[in-house]
Formats: sequence, C-alpha cells, structure tokens
Amino acid sequence: MRALITGITGQDGSYLAELLLEKGYEVIGMVRRSSTESFDRIDHLKDEVTLVQADLLDQLSIINIIEEHKPDEIYNLAAQSFVPTSWSQPVLTGEFDAIGVTKVLEAIRLINKHIKFYQASSSEMFGRVQEVPQKESTPFYPRSPYGVAKVYGHWITINYRESYGIHASSGILFNHESPRRGLEFVTRKITDGVARIKLGLSDKLALGNLDAKRDWGYAGDYVRAMWLMLQQEEPDNFVIATGATHSVKEFVEAAFEYVDLDYNEFVVTDPRFVRPAEVDLLLGDPKHAKDKLGWEPSVSFQELVRMMVDADLDRLDKDQ
Repeated sequence: MRALITGITGQDGSYLAELLLEKGYEVIGMVRRSSTESFDRIDHLKDEVTLVQADLLDQLSIINIIEEHKPDEIYNLAAQSFVPTSWSQPVLTGEFDAIGVTKVLEAIRLINKHIKFYQASSSEMFGRVQEVPQKESTPFYPRSPYGVAKVYGHWITINYRESYGIHASSGILFNHESPRRGLEFVTRKITDGVARIKLGLSDKLALGNLDAKRDWGYAGDYVRAMWLMLQQEEPDNFVIATGATHSVKEFVEAAFEYVDLDYNEFVVTDPRFVRPAEVDLLLGDPKHAKDKLGWEPSVSFQELVRMMVDADLDRLDKDQ
C-alpha cells in the first residue's frame, strides 16, 4: 500500500507516518517550500519516507504528485491549523483549509476516483455548540475563520463522496495533543511553561481564558482512527474524542501538580490571548467510531499531561 500524507511535518502527520510505516506502507509526504518549515518531528523517519514538494494552493503540483506516486490513500492533514492566526489571516486560512481540500479532491476525481481520501475536520466546526455532547449529526456553528473554513472542507468532502462515489471520509477530531504539539498551542504552552518554571528558567506563565473546556486526547490514538476510517467498506463521518471534558484551568492544575508546584503562584491572565469569539465547551461523543471502527483512546487525560510535561522537562534539561 502507498499513502500520501499532506502536512506530514505536523504533529498528526508525524504520528500517522510512523503508524503507516509500521503497517508496511510506502509513505510519501507532501511538504511546502518554505524558509520556516521545520522537519524536526519527522527527522527520525527521513530515511523511510519520500518527501515531495507541493502546495495545497497549487493545483498542478498536487496533480503531479498523484500522477507520479499513484497513492492508494491520501490523508489531507495540511492546514493553517492555529485558530488565533485565522483571525489575523482569514483569507489565507480559507485558501488552505477550504479551497485546498477541494483541489485535492478534484485531483482525485480527475486522476483516479478509487483513491481513498481522509479529510481532517475539526471540533472547532461546532463552535457555539448546539448540543452536548457533540456527535456527527450536531449542527455546526463555527466561531472563528478557522472553524468556518473547516466546515467548507468537511462539506466539500461529503459532496465529492456523494457526487462522484469517492471513498472520502471525514474525521471530526476533537483536541488531541502530544509532546510534538506546536509551542503556540495552549496545552504545549502550559507544559513548556511548567517545565521552565520547574527548572528555574522562568517565573510566570501568561494564559488567556482558563474557563474554556475541551475534550483532550492523545494524537497517537487519533491517527489510528484516521487509518481505520480508510479501511472501511463504506466512507463516513466520524467524531473522534474521549468523551470527557476538562477546562484549561484543570490542565494547568494537573501540569503544575505533577511537578509539585502551585499554579496560583505562577499563572497570570493576559487579555491578548483571549479570542474575539470564544468556544466555551467542546465535548465529543465517540460512540459511532467505537461501534463502527472499534476505536478506543488508550491514553488518559492525566497520562497525557504527564507525558507532555516529562518531554518538555527532558528537552529543556538537555538544552541547559
């Protein structure tokens, strides 16, 4: 089997590449030509994967990759995935996260409609939630340009599935974290901050809304769900979540408690980190994924927090 992963240098892309290689796949990774692109997450895989330059904004480059490498499966993980950035760059976010999806699907339609396609949808599509917990049938109410763009990407995937018979599945993934999470994301900002404070490298951690609640899981578990979706006879939409919600404050408490510190002594609220329109509560119902895919998360909330704190302590300790 041969798989093409867009966004292979990201958190999910690196874990998915590892999973597919373990299963004997030939893995092609699509990377952008960028002066700031980091390959740190896949550095240990560089001799096992084929990296090819292309861009979701360039239709021809996508067509060329598919024609040359003939993948059996395409996992579209590339995106402008940081919600705060979508407020300052809403048009670019729409081009990557909405139109970019269409370009990949159109390339599949033109070249080989038997290619199986996975689209990385997001719990941010639910936004101002219309019901709790959120499931596949819950109406969307996105609260950011990122969420809006992801809704388009989600529906265009369904449209190509129904219009052209493409095996196109959409994974509505709730927040999933790991030691490979970018430092700009709140969970990694917390664990990095905790590690710095514990090691005496910092004395404050500035955060935004501590009351926002998320359904947090482990990225390594969630990429397994992506693969399972493309092994099904029929494509579908799947909510991937733990079914448990925790506030940012709870994440902070757990991280500081793990290193025997009181978060009240170090955490300050900075209004710069508060979103223009907040998503207050995300809680997913993974019943469909459990029933149809046989998928279950394996890492608990506490285990995830500790895993991330340990990784940041280790990294910063080595740097000293």
